[in-house]
Parts: sequence; C-alpha cells; structure tokens
Amino acid sequence: MLSIKNLTASINGTPVLKGIDLEIKAGEIHAIMGPNGSGKSTLGKVLVGHPAYEVTGGTVTFEGKNLFDLEPDVRARAGLFMGFQHPIEVPGVSNAAFLRLAYNKKAEAEGRDELDPLEFDDFIHEKIKLVSMKEAFLDRSLNEGFSGGEKKRNEILQMAVLEPKLAILDELDSGLDIDALRVLGDAVNKLMRPDHALLVITHFPRILETIRPQFVHVLSGGRILKQGGPGLAIELEERGYDWVVEEAAPGGHR
Repeated sequence: MLSIKNLTASINGTPVLKGIDLEIKAGEIHAIMGPNGSGKSTLGKVLVGHPAYEVTGGTVTFEGKNLFDLEPDVRARAGLFMGFQHPIEVPGVSNAAFLRLAYNKKAEAEGRDELDPLEFDDFIHEKIKLVSMKEAFLDRSLNEGFSGGEKKRNEILQMAVLEPKLAILDELDSGLDIDALRVLGDAVNKLMRPDHALLVITHFPRILETIRPQFVHVLSGGRILKQGGPGLAIELEERGYDWVVEEAAPGGHR
C-alpha cells in the first residue's frame, strides 16, 4: 500500500528526514516511536503534503502511484488521512458542515452519492457514538474552544467519517486521560478493515496496549534505527531510547 524508499526532507533548509525506508501493507498496523525532535511528526506531515516541508530525495508510492505527484487534497481523496497532534481551530465553520463537506468530496472522488444534510445527520449520529462525543459538539465551530482530548475525539470522528485506506495518527495519546485513550483506541480498532492500514506515531507504548501494532519502528535523528515486533515497545518503555542510538552508531554493539 505505502512504500517509502530513502526519503529525505527538510524545513527551512534544515534536514529533518535523512533516509527513511518503510513498507506498509494492507491490513497492517505500524507504530513509530522515538524521542522528541526525531522526525516522527515530520514524516507524517511530509506524507500528507504539508507545505512547510521540502522533499529533497527518495520516493514514496501509495497504491502504486507516486505520492509526490499528488496535491494534498488529492492524497486525501485517494484515502490518505492524518490525525494531527495539534488540530487547528476554525472559527465560523461548524463541525457538522466541515464533516459533511469532507465526506461528500471523498464520495464524489469515489463515484458515490453525496449525502444531503438530513441524510448526513443520520449518518454522523451513528459515527459520533464510536468516540463517545456529545452531539452538541457537531454544532460548534471546528475545534474552537475544544479541550485537547475533545480535539482528539474529533480527529477520530473525522477518521470514522472518511474511512481512509491509510490513517496516520500523530500522538493520539497526547492530552488524553486513561478513559478517553481506551475509548479512542477501541474506536480506531473498530475502524480497521483488512484492506486498510494504520501508522501510529507516539512517544509512549500506552496507546499500543489498545491499538496493537504488528511492527514497531524506532526513529531517531531522522532515520529508522531499529525495527521489531510489539515487544520492542515494551523494551523501549523499560530502557528508553539511548541504547538503540548506541547500537546503531558505527561500531556500536548489536
């Protein structure tokens, strides 16, 4: 589904990604862990086409297409989604109107019927139950005045509406209490399908106790230094990241 080969990228002339290789197949859940400033969020933003980042090398294909030939909106309609670490607020645009527009744009791209306001009302009220969000949030401006946890619920609600082929979740666990983390983790699990895939970006393994990845990758200094199964996340919790960096250094013990 997604193939990343020797990807390099920079922001304001400063290299951030320094040669990323990653393969994600349909049905797989991958987790990327690493210390602050390692390039985790940058990777997600580069994939969805954030304009602040410049791709300086490498290739990325999504379902066989060159991802960098596609504008960000085309990538989204093709089934690529990112739940942001810090979702922005959009005053004056109701949450429900934003969600319906997003749904209908994707439906149009896929040749499906759009939903009128009444049809969408029935549709969204089923989806909102997944994230245990109060219906009053649908009438409020997009993310305006939402707490950190409410914004994260709204990101997963967007995921539920769009049903992306590949979802990238950037630090979903940030700002969530234990109960909210369990609710949203369970919602993400329910949204997974055999033909979909998921990339979870996180510092801590707590979220991975609910959303269970088959593969864990350690990113530091703009490179993936180590890969393993779910047990690697537990080892990182116990030992931190320094030992991974030391092993990956020239002449380091492996």
